[in-house]
Amino acid sequence: MSTDATCAAAPTAPAPADPRALTVENVERVLDELRPYLMADGGNVEIVEIDGPVVKVRLQGACGSCPSSTMTLKMGIERKLRDSIPEVTEVVQVL
Repeated sequence: MSTDATCAAAPTAPAPADPRALTVENVERVLDELRPYLMADGGNVEIVEIDGPVVKVRLQGACGSCPSSTMTLKMGIERKLRDSIPEVTEVVQVL
């Protein structure tokens, strides 16, 4: 008795995305880690555009008009994004 059974491959789950790749999802994930600190001071941040290795963001609320917004952007947001996603070379504020 001959059985001609073919074994279908079990469906595999898609490979998890690289958390260090420069994608909108990964940038949002990193920004989500920073948002509680920004919100504590009455602000927030949103992604406007990713232009090659440059992430363009808009600071919102109190962060948009704060005299320390450049420091927040460069020493906080840019540093965290560059540490988490090496492909990021710069973070620029869009008004």
